[in-house]
Amino acid sequence: MKDTIRIANCSGYYGDRLDAAREMVEGGPIDVLTGDYLAELTMSILFSQKQARGERMGYVGTFLNQLEDVARACKERGIKIVTNAGGLNPKSMAEEVEKIFVKLGVEAQVAYIDGDDLLPDLDRLGAEGESFTNLDTGVLLKGSDLKPVTANVYFGGWGIKEALDRGADIVICPRVTDAALVIGPAAWKFNWKRDDYDALAGALTAGHIIECGAQCCGGNYAFFKEVPSFRNVGYPIAEIEADGSFTIAKHPGTGGLVSVGTVTAQLLYEISSPAYVNPDVIAHFDTLKIEQAGQDRVHVSGCRGSSPPPTHKVCFNTLGPCKQSFEVLLTGLDIEKKAEIYLDSVFYNLGGKQQFDDVDVQLIRSDKEDPATNEVAHAALRVTVTSHDPAKLGRLFSAKITELGLANIPGNTGRGGGGFNGSQTIVHWPALIDSKRVTERVHVGDKMVDVLPTQRLGLEDRHFQKLPVSVGPVPGGPKVRIPFGRLFGTRSGDKGGNANCGIWAKTDEAYAFLHQYLTVNEFKRLCPDMAPYAIERYDMPNLRALNFYIHGVLGGGASSNHRIDKQAKSLGEYLGAKYIEAPTSLVDPRVLAA
Repeated sequence: MKDTIRIANCSGYYGDRLDAAREMVEGGPIDVLTGDYLAELTMSILFSQKQARGERMGYVGTFLNQLEDVARACKERGIKIVTNAGGLNPKSMAEEVEKIFVKLGVEAQVAYIDGDDLLPDLDRLGAEGESFTNLDTGVLLKGSDLKPVTANVYFGGWGIKEALDRGADIVICPRVTDAALVIGPAAWKFNWKRDDYDALAGALTAGHIIECGAQCCGGNYAFFKEVPSFRNVGYPIAEIEADGSFTIAKHPGTGGLVSVGTVTAQLLYEISSPAYVNPDVIAHFDTLKIEQAGQDRVHVSGCRGSSPPPTHKVCFNTLGPCKQSFEVLLTGLDIEKKAEIYLDSVFYNLGGKQQFDDVDVQLIRSDKEDPATNEVAHAALRVTVTSHDPAKLGRLFSAKITELGLANIPGNTGRGGGGFNGSQTIVHWPALIDSKRVTERVHVGDKMVDVLPTQRLGLEDRHFQKLPVSVGPVPGGPKVRIPFGRLFGTRSGDKGGNANCGIWAKTDEAYAFLHQYLTVNEFKRLCPDMAPYAIERYDMPNLRALNFYIHGVLGGGASSNHRIDKQAKSLGEYLGAKYIEAPTSLVDPRVLAA
């Protein structure tokens, strides 16, 4: 048996299955239990929690319930716990964790990390030259009309290693990168040096794969018919080796699937370039090798690493304008004319469109011609208005729409709020800070230790340069019209105001076709609503994959954009439903027969 560390993840987001922590501890041997709770959207949720419930809040309270279930067993079995549930307030969460251990009569060393909060220092940092330019828009924070309410650096894994080196049984983290929860324990186990970049890149890759919980075990998988069962889908375990190679697995007896496909899908999730940037290392996803190593076991090896960039990412949340949405169902004939009349009447009653900063109108044509049922005769008219004056929105706004219920188009039927209720929005603002201004503070017992990032240690820069990889000949012959998703897998998600759509093929021949066929222009033709946006394509022949990065499609991030799918989770399935002309030789005969 190779020397490994078995790192299990029981959570991929705030709201994930509570029983997963206990099931991961009881389901088989593990060395470390991690929990990832912090999406960019979650940081805005935690800010709202602090506003409503007091300054001691701002952490993920559901984690405390999970901890109470597993604390005793973890201590008895020597299982370390590492989580970013500390959110905006790791100190308060650590205090609550200590209360749980006392209540259970369990002696445990609790550590927490802070130093990520830049909000008190923004004026000083600005005077020192930090502009906090928005990575998506290029706008300077100081020149915008948005007020920062949170500002947190994404830390890496070295503070976690320090805490574990000092005997911590549980490490409560703030806004660390998702993969840091795996990098830190792996570096602790194997005592990696700061410039062991290939090994660190492997751990970063493992962390990226398991960070979203069950999603790499068959959850949300494009080829979902391959998954034997979606009952009790297992959560992932990364068995990491000393050189950074690793195997992804799940506990026996759980549902779901761990395959080359499910792991590939997760690798493509929420990335841009194949050079995946982390404050500890850059992992080159276009160098790694993925192999099926047994039932529900996938081995990943060969990932090369480079020195980290000279900057750390910062997650700002800013107070934006007020927004309010409403939806109405339009039914039957003359949908567009009904929409025109309805909008004219509503805004006349409200006092005119011009009083609002912005009016966004979406007519969603889900109606069918000659409908078979009432439900498929509906289209949805979705309207969002924006104003810096909260008095123009709220209950009076809603009342002015409601009072037209019997005085407008036939079949007039409202359908909920549509996403915004008139309150002030939280706008995500991604930026960078020079790493020389970043220090992690690790608190263990009554001691506090500063941990400097790698960028401040004066190490020699090392950058891996990959040789070009050739793609095989494109198959020819007769073609067939077929949905894109019958041939290719897709996985999409959000990166602040941007979205990504990763696509992979199952065979070399299919990838050769995909590589030639799916240009940026063809992507825009298939998905015309993406055409207005700048799109980059990245190639990963080792994964038989492409990744499309769509700039600006999600506006100010998940908490403030006007889309129904605010995080682009369905973009890949939308592409999969589009029909293309593909070589018949690529299509499984059973698909053609169906």
